[in-house]
Amino acid sequence: MTAAGRATGDSPSSVPWSARGLRGLLLRWGLPRDPHASRHVTGFLVVTVLTVLVTRGALAATGFPQVGGPGLHVSHVLWGGLLLAVAVLLALSFIGPVVRPVVVLVGGVGFGLFVDEIGKFVTEDYDYFYGPTAMLVYVAVVALALIGEALSGLRSAVPPEKLAAAVDQAVAGVAGGFSPRVRAHAHDLLAAADGVPGRDEAAALVATVRPDGSELPDPIAWVSHTVVAVSRRLVRAAWVPRVAVVTIAGTALLGVARGLWLARDGGTSGWIVGALLVGGAATTAACVVGLLTDDREHAFTWFRRGVLVSLLVTQVALLRIEEWAGYAGLALDVVLLGLVAAELDVLRERGAPPAEAADGTTQAW
Repeated sequence: MTAAGRATGDSPSSVPWSARGLRGLLLRWGLPRDPHASRHVTGFLVVTVLTVLVTRGALAATGFPQVGGPGLHVSHVLWGGLLLAVAVLLALSFIGPVVRPVVVLVGGVGFGLFVDEIGKFVTEDYDYFYGPTAMLVYVAVVALALIGEALSGLRSAVPPEKLAAAVDQAVAGVAGGFSPRVRAHAHDLLAAADGVPGRDEAAALVATVRPDGSELPDPIAWVSHTVVAVSRRLVRAAWVPRVAVVTIAGTALLGVARGLWLARDGGTSGWIVGALLVGGAATTAACVVGLLTDDREHAFTWFRRGVLVSLLVTQVALLRIEEWAGYAGLALDVVLLGLVAAELDVLRERGAPPAEAADGTTQAW
């Protein structure tokens, strides 16, 4: 039984929201999820990858200089650890949601500087230029992304989590006031928590927060909203989703061809060849299934699965073969995933039959 259930004397079966399993245990421990957790985790990982790319690019352009005096070399892993410590101090020092974007930026840069030197710590000769470094960095980022998705993205928030998020928003409001946008967001959270014990008291607290016309800077939210807006604007053009699908299938076939070429030449690890063949074949199969279905939403769900297979399997192998080419393929897959996700969002919000366009005409592939 959750704290809310205990407070009202309800049995677990009488609580209108699910309080069983891991979700109920986390709530009982006082661990509701942040409704913006996915955005923050994604921002943290994007900043991490950008930091690795900028660091490697800057070092290559300057001839890989060493910082320090005779016999000393101050590795940038130390600066990364320092920034990670600063991020933890910020998270421990301030309450409310305002500090989290700062933690995302500082922690992302710190983790990027840290993980960029992973080659030094997995090799006997302390080799920064260790070949699989790019692959190891990518695997670490993907693993964190999957963990973040498992924690925050697989199931929608239950009403007590919505109420907790509204109270969390009120923490910042009590100290600094609410802008109209933030107040509207708090009211939306309260509306989603209707019937949860404490909801009326939280609403009364939100009502007492003074208005503040200024918006606090939140670069993570700004970038997230901009990417979503641009993606949705792009998919309004009928040719963009089609080009995206063709590109997904084309890059998958190129991956299979690359794997076959490497298998014929020999000298390449079997797991790399296998990953290219399996990943490319699975992505191609997902595209074929999507193209054969008459349900547009179902089709783009399969296209999304195909891109995810490419990100989780094919790109790992490509990064092992050639670092910068692998990063280029990774960037392309991320763009394709964004376009496919935007098309899915539009289809789901439209409410029309998935195979039908907004104007009522049937769209053919």
